[in-house]
Amino acid sequence: MAGESTTERPKHKLRVPRARRGKLRILVGTRKGAFAIEADAERRSFEVAESAPWFPGATVFHLVSDPRERGRLLAALRTPDGRPTVMVSENGGRRWAEAAEPPRFAEEVGGRAPAASAYDRTVNQVFWLSAGHRLQPGSWYAGTSPQGLFRSDDHGRTWAPVDGLHRDERFDAWTSPGDDPTPDGPKLHSVHVDPRDPDRVVAALSSGGVIETLDGGARWSLLEGAGAEDPHAVEMAATDPDVLWMQSHAGVFRFEADAAREWRRVGPRGDDDAFRDAGFPVACHPADPDVAWVVPMDDSDAWTRTPPDARAAVYRTRDGGATWKRLTRGLPKERRWWTVKRQCLATDGYDPLGVYFGTSSGEVWCSRDEGDRWSLAARGLPHVYSVEIG
Repeated sequence: MAGESTTERPKHKLRVPRARRGKLRILVGTRKGAFAIEADAERRSFEVAESAPWFPGATVFHLVSDPRERGRLLAALRTPDGRPTVMVSENGGRRWAEAAEPPRFAEEVGGRAPAASAYDRTVNQVFWLSAGHRLQPGSWYAGTSPQGLFRSDDHGRTWAPVDGLHRDERFDAWTSPGDDPTPDGPKLHSVHVDPRDPDRVVAALSSGGVIETLDGGARWSLLEGAGAEDPHAVEMAATDPDVLWMQSHAGVFRFEADAAREWRRVGPRGDDDAFRDAGFPVACHPADPDVAWVVPMDDSDAWTRTPPDARAAVYRTRDGGATWKRLTRGLPKERRWWTVKRQCLATDGYDPLGVYFGTSSGEVWCSRDEGDRWSLAARGLPHVYSVEIG
């Protein structure tokens, strides 16, 4: 069948990374610009950097640092006049330059045959950014709304469509143009490159599922399974990239590429033993593929995108989803009506591991002990769209 790949995926696991040390910087994308929150090495004192905000008035969907090159930052944003683009800094945010050729569908720029899609597509948001493989310095991926995947090989200065996906005869079926209920537009997100093999890339399509290429983007396949149709966020385990965690409209799922190759629902349950696990973000421990965190939200017919019963909580599993612990110490006891979006949950790589999440109420919360206790790192920010460690 067109789009299937016969390349065998690597099977070996990876070494546990060294724990990070030194000062910490939290990168925050918001509805009204980007912010950096600086912390001391003990992660006890947090302060919004004086340089903030970057891009005031712009909606910053994702702000990320390059793990391969110190000081390089990329921001996916929509300018105050509504233009979707990517901004690049080579010096930690002191100076920024706009991409010379931001992500654009072939139909938008001309000069090439259009994608196989029967629908015209114009980039409305550059929504997601992911650094490429360490053996391909300068490589980046961008996911957009409407769904599209783009690649840069020059540190984000110019971008080109991944034609192997856009020309696939199943592209329309996977992306459901005109039939995706995502409030601010359908999205391609959660792009992850296998650290063992630059040719294996996993990405998620809102209302479409999780897709995978094993040959660098020439051919793609759908990682099918019950509950995988509407992924809100997908995380690839750092030390075992064959393990994927997914938070979706239907709950929390786990996929093991070297096992049954199916999505298993493993989310937290309520006192009545019923799943209470719909939500947006998911994060996996950088040293243990069985440890993960999620932030559940109300899954009633109202679909409010607020915490269940408006009670703030993060859930953690240490056994691959068999059991979960509700983590609330230090979080507000009074009811909260915030939303924690798909890019708003992150870990920092320190030992003990720090966990962070941002809210639509403009707060960033921190735990220095894997979620056992929480404290406020920042408040009074605009609506938070993304939280990453820089």
